[in-house]
Amino acid sequence: MPEQPVDYVDRDRISLSGLTRPEAAEFNKFFLTSFLVFTLIAVIAHVLVWMWRPWAQGGAPVNTSMIDAVRPLLSMLG
Repeated sequence: MPEQPVDYVDRDRISLSGLTRPEAAEFNKFFLTSFLVFTLIAVIAHVLVWMWRPWAQGGAPVNTSMIDAVRPLLSMLG
């Protein structure tokens, strides 16, 4: 049996995504929470990297060899 055409407009589903307003609000809440968690992790990672190896040193001598920075860690492990 073929589907009957829908001759009404569902007022709750008028959006490009096809979500209802409650579904869109729930998705928005999840998206914002995920974005804030991601941003917090990124900020913490940047602070930790800055503490380990500052990238704007203001004229201080720059240690260009990564192996010099890792050598103490390698000696601890080996």
